[in-house]
Amino acid sequence: MKKRSLSIAFLMAAGLAGNSGRAQEGPVLDLGNKRELFVDRYLVAQTKEVTFKLHHPHNEGPVLYFNQPWEGNFSGYGTVIKDAGLYRLYYRGIRQSGKDGAEAEVTCYAESIDGQHWKKPDLGIYEIGNSRANNVILAHVAPVTHNFSPFLDTNPETKLAYRYKALGGIKKSGLIPYVSADGIHWKPLREQPVITQGDFDSQNVAFWSAAEKQYVCYLRTSAKSGNKSFRSVSRTTSADFINWTTPEPMQFGDVPLDHLYTQQTGAYYRAPHIYVAIGARFMPGRQVVSDEQAAALKVNPAYYKDCSDAVLMTTRGGNEYHREFLESFIRPDIGLENWVSRTNYPVLNVVPTSETEMSVFMNESYAQEGAHIKRYSMRIDGFASLNAGMKEGTVLTRPFVFSGKELELNYSTSAAGALKIEVQDIKGNPIPGYTMSDAQEIIGNEIKRIASWKGNTDLSALAGTPVKLRIYLKDADLFSLKFN
Repeated sequence: MKKRSLSIAFLMAAGLAGNSGRAQEGPVLDLGNKRELFVDRYLVAQTKEVTFKLHHPHNEGPVLYFNQPWEGNFSGYGTVIKDAGLYRLYYRGIRQSGKDGAEAEVTCYAESIDGQHWKKPDLGIYEIGNSRANNVILAHVAPVTHNFSPFLDTNPETKLAYRYKALGGIKKSGLIPYVSADGIHWKPLREQPVITQGDFDSQNVAFWSAAEKQYVCYLRTSAKSGNKSFRSVSRTTSADFINWTTPEPMQFGDVPLDHLYTQQTGAYYRAPHIYVAIGARFMPGRQVVSDEQAAALKVNPAYYKDCSDAVLMTTRGGNEYHREFLESFIRPDIGLENWVSRTNYPVLNVVPTSETEMSVFMNESYAQEGAHIKRYSMRIDGFASLNAGMKEGTVLTRPFVFSGKELELNYSTSAAGALKIEVQDIKGNPIPGYTMSDAQEIIGNEIKRIASWKGNTDLSALAGTPVKLRIYLKDADLFSLKFN
């Protein structure tokens, strides 16, 4: 993202930058057949009466309570993984607050066949409280269990026995690697830490990047603005999950720093070259709950003098997050129990939960007896959109080449709205047969719609040739596009 002044960045993020926004076209992009989401300005050169609109997930209610003796009020640092037809949920279990990396911290596991209804299986792996009837997959390996964060390794070269990988640890220990064949039975890949430079005092997330063809890890560090220190993020990479580069601090463009208690960065499953980060924005000292209200909630006395929410960031690799939207992505829910310290922390990863829906999960009501995980739903690709109201608007893309023969759109219009696509050459001239007057007016609400021009959907003659798109919108949202 090109650097902008704070005022312009803020206005654009808020959708108030006026009738036209322009970015330098730069080199010709190679889209191939990758899906492009409008979560940043990568593809957009110019807009007129069109803004970038942030969409907010819908609250679907609690799906799992931390109600077992080995779980409890301070459970957190969750990860959700969809592996074929099974959803797996991992989280730290701990009932009482204490020093990071305490022996009582365990890693718990739940599973689901639809992502909506979860069960805690009795795994019988560890004896907890004189019984093996529990859902604990890791115990007695503190401090790894403080923030154990697994991922499904999609590296085509990985061994089946190492199909699942994870990192866990604190500053004193460094991050120690673990592996698993089934996601349930884990063993250390090595006893020594593989990443030692960092604070690590929250969830440190890693994954295999198909786009970069290497492992990447986003870890907790700190950053400074003036004399003030902020909880922040650094990034390191590895070819083999053992040897990692020196962590490099992430940058955020010309926007104010936020305390990011977690950043939850992961490759978006429908566009893995785009990493979506749904971070916990922590507001230290911003107290909402009074002493009397905290006593009524029975919240731990050390955990109600701050508040937090979730924000949306993205990155395409490298050391910069794009903060197109500064406002909250998921606001705290109704009720004072949602306005205590270290609550509203997103679970790592976004997963599909139907053909038209994807879900994110949040750790809520922290430091209370009712601590739980809640599900939030949104349409597929529905983080953000190019949006126009009843006043007609247009978008001009940067020049690009593509592969394929048709253009797929994820869009929504009102009954009175519409969307149309014109294909231009690199000089901005409409290409005969693909002009705005040739374009089929698109009305409706679909995840997958193929654009057409007088009934023709075939773009194969233009594949590999630099082109631009001119997109017409009226009371409509365009969430993503992809050439097939």
